[in-house]
Amino acid sequence: MFIWSTIMFIKTHDLPLSGEKMAMQRLSLGALLAIAVVGVIASALGALMASYTFNNTATVRAVGVSVYWYSNRTSPVTAIDWGNIAPGGTATKTIYVCNNGTLPITLSMVTEQWSPTTATNYITLNWNCTGQVLSPGDVICAALTLSVSQSISGITSFSFNIVITGTEQ
Repeated sequence: MFIWSTIMFIKTHDLPLSGEKMAMQRLSLGALLAIAVVGVIASALGALMASYTFNNTATVRAVGVSVYWYSNRTSPVTAIDWGNIAPGGTATKTIYVCNNGTLPITLSMVTEQWSPTTATNYITLNWNCTGQVLSPGDVICAALTLSVSQSISGITSFSFNIVITGTEQ
């Protein structure tokens, strides 16, 4: 209804401009539909260009701890395949961190060796175990969440290392 009433306005009304009448150029329905179709196609292409996914793998290095896929300490984690993540998306992986030592430890996690280095401007990794204290033999469930910014551009794949450290108290 809006498009039709706009077409009628363009075809039938004169607009005053500084005391003079200026006739509007007639625009055919075909020309207006062509403009609308071009706009829809441009919008669709823009949406497709902004919706790409990323594939990456992160290497996991454990310092003072062991990291496993299962709580029963089987299947050590050496790498995490995050799969494909769309801009604005997240992916979460669950791992289990074990204190194999004889003293209590405090957990921390950092990332390093990003490739490309500009990926850190758009991608972050968080987890829920910073500052957790593990007694000898304890195992804790950790959730690692990778987030990709909606505004990411110029990056189609990336890699980085995850370093999980247990520091003796």
